[in-house]
Amino acid sequence: MIRFRYLTLALTNLRRHRLRALIGVAGIAFGVAAMLAILAVVHGAIGMFERILNTDSDYLVFERKVSDLFFSSVTPDQLAAVRARPEVAEAHPMLFGIVSAEDHPVVTCFGIEAADPRLRRAHWLSGSPERFGQKAGEIFLGSRAAEFLEARAGDTVEIGRGEFTVGGVFRTENGFEDGGVFLPLKEAQAFFHREDTASIVAVKLRDAARGAEFKAALEAAEPGVMALENREFSRSYNSFKILHVTAWAVGLCAFVLGGLGVANTMLLSVFGRIRELAVLRVCGFSAGQVAALVLAESLVLATAGLALGAVLGGAVLAVLARLPGLQGYLSARLTAPVAAGVVATAFVTALAGALYPAWHASRIQPAEALRYE
Repeated sequence: MIRFRYLTLALTNLRRHRLRALIGVAGIAFGVAAMLAILAVVHGAIGMFERILNTDSDYLVFERKVSDLFFSSVTPDQLAAVRARPEVAEAHPMLFGIVSAEDHPVVTCFGIEAADPRLRRAHWLSGSPERFGQKAGEIFLGSRAAEFLEARAGDTVEIGRGEFTVGGVFRTENGFEDGGVFLPLKEAQAFFHREDTASIVAVKLRDAARGAEFKAALEAAEPGVMALENREFSRSYNSFKILHVTAWAVGLCAFVLGGLGVANTMLLSVFGRIRELAVLRVCGFSAGQVAALVLAESLVLATAGLALGAVLGGAVLAVLARLPGLQGYLSARLTAPVAAGVVATAFVTALAGALYPAWHASRIQPAEALRYE
């Protein structure tokens, strides 16, 4: 009953100061929307890149102490050593590159072998996986890449410094792949002047339980490379960690602004009704109860802002996913921990913004406040 009474009083006070309340709700809502959009996009992008690396594999092998996989170089001898390990069932090298096309300065390029499982798993709109690598000068396009390059099988497209014939078009569930161009590994190595090297090797083990044995033996025999289990790689890869930290930092900055809006709203509310709060004290409200009333109002603002922010964030993601310039690279992924973190941050921010107004309200002396003008 007491909680219901507090809520009723809080809603009554907020309705009496609608404009101030709306400002506080808007601050929280924009913070929630920004954080949801940023974190969902970043987690979606990381998830897509992880799926590129983890295609039918248990371990990833790449150059030791490299800052980014785009700069990793796994030599032919190292690839042969991986394939020679008795624990290995399959090993698929991949070369990453960035190319440009007309009106599209950044297009991801993948150099892979014809036996790569992603070719068999894709839905081919034209051409076939059997044709991959059979004819020199052919390039294969993800369906989104074919769309923004306005190309189809048999057309000639200019990619970077070269001209290629489109050998086929296929669709995948991965935005990076679907918006990328694919070359046979040997041609990609020549195109990027990588001298027979690959960026990574995706390894499928005969028995996943022998992963530690494979890792130790390979790194002992080939000290220039390191092998990481897929989940371990996702946790330790520097670029992923930087993206996570940056996303949370930007989202928290947005929430700080929302918290300042709540603080301003509650402070103005307290100063605007000092006599009213004094009457509550005269009627028997303790200092703690007055402070609790102010905090209850901030929680109502946070709840309303959270609901509105969720709607705005979803709308922003829906619009971004349909922008042609993103070329299908955007894939929002909202996990339960992220959603819980956003909800918790919204309420913590609102409460933090209301602490000083609540403290100030609790210190109001009835006799002095009744004389306040």
